[in-house]
Amino acid sequence: MEMKKRISLELRNRSPAEVVELVVDNCRSGDGEVEGLTDEYTELEILSMVNVGLTSLSKLPSLPKLRKLEVSDNSISAGLDTLVEKCPNLTYLNLSGNKIKELSSIKPLQSLKNLKSLDLYSCDVTSLEDYREGVFELLPQLTFLDGYDQEDNEVPDSEDDEDDEAGPPGDDDDEDEDEEEGGSEGDEDEVGLSYLMKEGIQDEEDDGDYVEDEEEEDEEEEEEEDGAAVQGEKRKRDADDEGDDDDDE
Repeated sequence: MEMKKRISLELRNRSPAEVVELVVDNCRSGDGEVEGLTDEYTELEILSMVNVGLTSLSKLPSLPKLRKLEVSDNSISAGLDTLVEKCPNLTYLNLSGNKIKELSSIKPLQSLKNLKSLDLYSCDVTSLEDYREGVFELLPQLTFLDGYDQEDNEVPDSEDDEDDEAGPPGDDDDEDEDEEEGGSEGDEDEVGLSYLMKEGIQDEEDDGDYVEDEEEEDEEEEEEEDGAAVQGEKRKRDADDEGDDDDDE
């Protein structure tokens, strides 16, 4: 598919000014130049044109917000000064698999003050003696070359990956909090269970006390009834005795 047509399809009913990321990998440039891009892409931050047959970037439009440019697997050999003029805020540039042969070809990149990462993997320039030292000396603003810094530390895949690497400690903290909360709930359950058991025991004790009270009351009533019966018997005997005395008289 032609580059111009592919770019038109990638708009997906948006205006060029609404596009922040544009990927047109593996389409075809008719004359080795950038086609279909215009100055209207004012918000474009990420542009990928991998394996599209580019030999030059001279027709690249002004992209003031562009910070990441992927043009690997093309046939670019020079003309990188265009990037300084058209994409002054580049932070990442991938030229892997192009025809960069001499360090002098990348010298214009010195003016890209925000450039932090440059990839030249599979370019002829990488076979030069002291290649890495030469590039870092030529471009002191660089942090990473071909995925590694000057101490051979690998570049993080992305800022998101760095956030992910920082994520687990936070996750552990959350788990600790959950465990603490879980422990609190467990303690509350134990306290609640103890309270209910205590209440049950107290109720049983209260019921026992109530039964004992009723038994004591019943015994007192029986004693009162027995006492009344005894007094009744005594009164009856006294009355009988008085009757007997009267008969004797």
